[in-house]
Amino acid sequence: MAANLSGKNYAVLATDGFEEVELTKPVEALKAAGATVHVVAPQNGQIQGMRHHEKGAKVTVDKTLSEVTPQNYDGLVLPGGVANPDTLRTVPEAVRFIRAFGDARKPIAAICHGPWTLIEADLVRGKRMTSWPSLRTDLKNAGAQWVDQEVVADNGLVTSRKPDDLPAFCNTMIKTFQESQAKHAA
Repeated sequence: MAANLSGKNYAVLATDGFEEVELTKPVEALKAAGATVHVVAPQNGQIQGMRHHEKGAKVTVDKTLSEVTPQNYDGLVLPGGVANPDTLRTVPEAVRFIRAFGDARKPIAAICHGPWTLIEADLVRGKRMTSWPSLRTDLKNAGAQWVDQEVVADNGLVTSRKPDDLPAFCNTMIKTFQESQAKHAA
């Protein structure tokens, strides 16, 4: 990628049960663009990834929620997996962390089940977005306009449906994060 996010910091918020490639591929894309990336979780140590219904690789947590503030980051990535966002949306510190990115108009990229946490943070109302199909009704009920597309970008919010969408998701995430930096630099 020709993108340059050097000197920029991004948080990837996850916990046990994240879909492995939905965390690893965006992290790789951000690092390839020159960004610093921290995997942030409610707990320290390692978090358990999944490959659909099977256990995947564990990922080391770089920072816990208690060690970071949204002001330290230029954007946020929310991977899917069913258990990961379902757990995070019940953690008040995680919801506050996510909401702060929206309040500060910092870009957020969420894939698959990741938008569940955006609902809890009240960041989907009036947004055009996509997700894993089972979240469609939840997103609509929370005020989003749900569409079935591989990737949707709406005012700094990037969403995708599933692992097959990762190439488009990562490209759009990088482009959106770059555009956000250009706006803040102007």
